[in-house]
Amino acid sequence: MSEFEAARQNMVESQVMTSGVTDARVLSEMKLIPREKFVPEARQSIAYLGDDLRVKEATDDRPARYLMDPRCLGKLAELAVVQKSDLVLDIGPATGYSTALLAGLADTVVAVESDQELVETSNTVLQALGVDNAAVLEGAHMDGNSKQGPFDVIFLNGSVSFVPDALLGQLKEGGRLVAVVREGSVGKARVYTNCHGQIGFRNVFDAGIHPLPGFEVEEAFSF
Repeated sequence: MSEFEAARQNMVESQVMTSGVTDARVLSEMKLIPREKFVPEARQSIAYLGDDLRVKEATDDRPARYLMDPRCLGKLAELAVVQKSDLVLDIGPATGYSTALLAGLADTVVAVESDQELVETSNTVLQALGVDNAAVLEGAHMDGNSKQGPFDVIFLNGSVSFVPDALLGQLKEGGRLVAVVREGSVGKARVYTNCHGQIGFRNVFDAGIHPLPGFEVEEAFSF
């Protein structure tokens, strides 16, 4: 067993499982996917740490980008109850690790990423790994992809201040959207469901992960 393989097994057994994830399919996929391939070479040695992992530095006009803490990722994937027949929309996957995980659970994954460089990186890695049921497209995170929807599952890769109606409207009947929604200083992992055209939600667990760009609320001017 290679050093990365051992680290991957340890991540699943010591981080993901101990955080409460029990879904055998989610755990199996996380044991198979080489997370280090989705990380810049200089940071591959820490690819399996139990925290959000920066994969692109901030610039003057763009914030830094992260892969989600594997514990939170696993819990959200379990919460989404992804079925093998599902069509999934993955929002903001950065380098595509979440897309690979969801592709192993679903029939087809459409990912939307706002950063063109990350779109190219993620598609290159996914193709190299033989993931042929997923594609990452460039687009605004808030807009989703209505042309290829509606979706059984929508997955948001990072915390958001709100979930826009444009995304909720892309859920199929019975569809689930999972996201970490910030309420003040606390993030709540939340699952939204579409039941006969009515959207409901429930909070499931607390989560502190980096924000997903594109969901900022503009502050109103006051005089």
